[in-house]
Amino acid sequence: MYAVIKTGGKQYKVQANDIIEVEKIEAGIGSIVLLDEVLMINQGSDIALGSGLSGFGVAAEIINQKKADKIIVFKKKRRHNYRRKNGHRQLVTVIKITGIGKDLKANILPFKPEENQARVNDLKTAPTKAEKKQAQGSIKAAKPKAEAKPAKAKKETTAKPEAKPATPRKKAAGKTKASAE
Repeated sequence: MYAVIKTGGKQYKVQANDIIEVEKIEAGIGSIVLLDEVLMINQGSDIALGSGLSGFGVAAEIINQKKADKIIVFKKKRRHNYRRKNGHRQLVTVIKITGIGKDLKANILPFKPEENQARVNDLKTAPTKAEKKQAQGSIKAAKPKAEAKPAKAKKETTAKPEAKPATPRKKAAGKTKASAE
């Protein structure tokens, strides 16, 4: 049994226990979502399309929220010295298909929000890498800054003698074109 679903503007052919990456779905890791935009279902020899799909859905468990590989966006206009280069990483959700069928809201979705919230709270309270290293003693505690030294007294300067006035430049005594001939 397989189904063709639409999510994030794209279509996917899925079966039970498939793991796929789709556009970002706003839900926590471990929660179960219902993808109710089903385009086709194949149940062995029966194929349902269009209006015969009312009530069908696909249940999926969210495994991970991550960013896809980086793509390069490059724009160029010839002969105009115009070039723009940008990178982009799309947000994606990794899901595992848990079931395909009719009336999944009542039958398949055993999701309990309080359990998922406990998982999220555990992730928030987990120590960071820096905290772990500091607990192990590999990072030394920051030393307090030394006190500022008093400024040295400036030496008294003697008055400089006045500069001599500049002498006017002498004109070069060179030959002109007329005198060279």
